[in-house]
Amino acid sequence: MKEFYEESEKLLRFIENSPSCFHVVKNIAGMLEEKGFTALEEQNCWQITPGGRYYVTRNGSSLIAFQIPEREFGGFQLICSHTDSPSFKVKEQPEMQADGKYTKLNVEKYGGMLCAPWFDRPLSVAGRVLVQDEQGIHQVLINVDRDLLMIPNVAIHMNRNANDGYTYNAQKDMCPVFGDELAKDSFGKLIASEAGTAPEQVLGSDLFLYNRQKGTFWGNEREFIASPRLDDLQCVFGSLRGFLEAKPGKNAAVFCAFDNEETGSVSRQGAASTFLKDTLYRISLASGKTREEHFAAVSGSFMISADNAHAVHPNHAELADPVNRPQMNHGIVIKYNAAQKYTTDGISTAIFRTICDRAQVPYQIFTNRSDMAGGSTLGNISNTQVSLRAVDIGLPQLAMHSPYEMAGVRDTLYLERAAKLYYSSTICMSENGCITVE
Repeated sequence: MKEFYEESEKLLRFIENSPSCFHVVKNIAGMLEEKGFTALEEQNCWQITPGGRYYVTRNGSSLIAFQIPEREFGGFQLICSHTDSPSFKVKEQPEMQADGKYTKLNVEKYGGMLCAPWFDRPLSVAGRVLVQDEQGIHQVLINVDRDLLMIPNVAIHMNRNANDGYTYNAQKDMCPVFGDELAKDSFGKLIASEAGTAPEQVLGSDLFLYNRQKGTFWGNEREFIASPRLDDLQCVFGSLRGFLEAKPGKNAAVFCAFDNEETGSVSRQGAASTFLKDTLYRISLASGKTREEHFAAVSGSFMISADNAHAVHPNHAELADPVNRPQMNHGIVIKYNAAQKYTTDGISTAIFRTICDRAQVPYQIFTNRSDMAGGSTLGNISNTQVSLRAVDIGLPQLAMHSPYEMAGVRDTLYLERAAKLYYSSTICMSENGCITVE
């Protein structure tokens, strides 16, 4: 069990240091550079060499990294996950006064979250600010690393029906308290101070609330972990670790972390954007492929869409499918949906099961109840831009979209092992339709 705990400890540190999607990308970039990856800029022409390792970012919140084989590559092998999590975004001019004695922040919902767990816990703010100086406008990441905010519940004495069900109003119920009346006009100054500049130099910001509670091990044998943002940083971290440990086969290995999955991926840096399509095409051109050869390479490529999955709930087992019932610590979840919310089909599941079997990693199956609609993820959305054979997977968890989620201590390492073998293998599509995993 030691290796499972060690990897989970690394995961929890990664999450703690990644309070916003911008910090996620910064930390991924740091891990890549430690392994010799070179940063590329989208606005510059790319010079890449066989055997090279590179990464490129968009908006500071999405990242694509890739390793080029020493010899001419046939196709691409990708794992895609997402950097964002449900939260509350701080609005422009956020300060609001309440009863002349409180200073609140005006916030709005980002993504579909469970609202109730956000109450009565220490929160803070992290994200980016855009600062103007002599050189121009540049991005500065900030994290107010202290207990700063709280959203107070209404006492049961004043809301006798609170435990009978309550519909939360984001504008009325969810705005956090920043301070007393003396805090008026202080928030902008605080943010500027965190950015190391004067308030008048801050021209814009993208700031989000985050839960201050640190990740932990729990359970009778410490067999579970709990942390903010396990969805989807557990998959980001596990697939990245496998990517960094792999020795790519005959295909180009590609690691993707997209922003804005929780709001539908429809942004210039989301999975529905041209970021992936542009990057793959530029890799091919910079590697000497023609346009025709690029399309041939894409047609023989494969993608794993990695986004966490629902484990069977211990108090509500009736919400799970009668047969396919994933459990934490029992391996990677392969996700299916007849309405094409997930990309998995017979071909892609056969390929992924082969990878898991060879990596000696357990896997299990998720489908929704037939009378319940499920969510979607970035696999089918990215396929609107780049059509790839793909499988949707995830790691089983509870309390999805809560500010404090639960998962199994074993499953991160299972994903790392599968990702390492996947990136080290070569998936080939022959002319007669036969698929091999070499």
